[in-house]
Amino acid sequence: MRTLDFAPLHRATVGFDQIADLMDRVMSSEPTQNSYPPYNIEKTDDDAYRISIAVAGFSDAELNVEVRENALIVTAKKVEDEGARKYLHRGIATRAFERRFHLADHVRVTGASHADGMLHIDLAREVPEALKPRRIEISSQKAVETDVVDAKAVN
Repeated sequence: MRTLDFAPLHRATVGFDQIADLMDRVMSSEPTQNSYPPYNIEKTDDDAYRISIAVAGFSDAELNVEVRENALIVTAKKVEDEGARKYLHRGIATRAFERRFHLADHVRVTGASHADGMLHIDLAREVPEALKPRRIEISSQKAVETDVVDAKAVN
């Protein structure tokens, strides 16, 4: 496989650090990336999103959702006594997992719920007032005349 070096991109750009970091993250990910558990990302409103993860077989106590450094991290670990049950066929995967989602700037987690084998995580984008575009009114006043004092030669 061919690898690309984005170091010159970091030196030649100012203010595009997030794009370069995203490119590094995409290029460095393994081609055999784990697809367990399956998930959906949906847009529920203009500035609201929902991540739904299929977590069949896990209880609320076995799931953990946390936000660290602009990353949403969902982990699960099944606490089960293997000697208590004897399976003839085991088709429901309840193996431990960790799923990471990179959160954009000003996106925060507003809540999480677990129902019917699905973990729903609600996200909202809240742009601060200082970063929102604002309209500047253009005035059409005539130039104000300044008072000019006639200077007379003294002497």
